[in-house]
Amino acid sequence: MSENKIYTVEEIMEVLPHRYPFLLVDRLEVEVPGEKGVGLKNVTMNEEFFQGHFPGNPVMPGVLQIEAMAQTAGALVMLSMEDCKEKKAGVFFMSIDGVKFRKPVKPGDQLRMHVEKIKERGKVFVFRGESMVDGKVVSEAEFTAMIVK
Repeated sequence: MSENKIYTVEEIMEVLPHRYPFLLVDRLEVEVPGEKGVGLKNVTMNEEFFQGHFPGNPVMPGVLQIEAMAQTAGALVMLSMEDCKEKKAGVFFMSIDGVKFRKPVKPGDQLRMHVEKIKERGKVFVFRGESMVDGKVVSEAEFTAMIVK
């Protein structure tokens, strides 16, 4: 069995257009290239969204948890496609289904976004994702995205 490939934030930034404060993946561990992997987001009190969500009770917005899953899936796909690495393709949401938020994500948490491709048709991909903190599911969704060059 081969060892999983780990990509750094610098390598992720080579294939995703997102930058601070909207890049939500610090590391990517690829289990199956283009199909299955785990993204990592270290949630810190310095995140800009905590200024207003919510003062005195900081909680990572659920929509950003879903965005972090989508960025993980986007990087997973882009890093497996040679032509996308060179051409700086973009990945755009088409739909989000079955979203559930289970527990709040707080400063100091390490968010692990587990994503797996369930369907592919041309440049359209469907992924299932679960975000976890300390081994417990905090959010989940199925999302569809398209690669645009």
